[in-house]
Amino acid sequence: MAAATSDNDDAISAINVTPFVDIVLVLLIILMVTSTAIAKAALQVDLPKAASGGEQVASTVNVLIKKDGQLVLDGAGVSEAQLATKVKRASRGAPKLQAVIAADKGVPYGRIVEVIDVVKSNGVKSFALNVERKKAR
Repeated sequence: MAAATSDNDDAISAINVTPFVDIVLVLLIILMVTSTAIAKAALQVDLPKAASGGEQVASTVNVLIKKDGQLVLDGAGVSEAQLATKVKRASRGAPKLQAVIAADKGVPYGRIVEVIDVVKSNGVKSFALNVERKKAR
């Protein structure tokens, strides 16, 4: 019997990048998923739950009301006067500025209305209340 021999002694000169691209895409997806979890875990707020809450919107102003009533604007603690000044300044440059207001469940309703009033009276025309989705009954 004769054995089949290959006379192809040429070296492989091309690199297959498909496995590399696959690995990079998987790492990118993992980074995207974990970065949102890290950002949410940075500020601990006990959001109320609502089955009919809409999707999260991209916003330029994020206002957080902590359980003790302290205001946080885009990650930095502010007073009510500073909130008004910064929102007014931001609304001058962006006429379609949106605000997302998140408040702890323990914050009184009147305090939330005060913050909404401050935001709206300083140039923000649209705002949303941030809630955590719960399963519909």
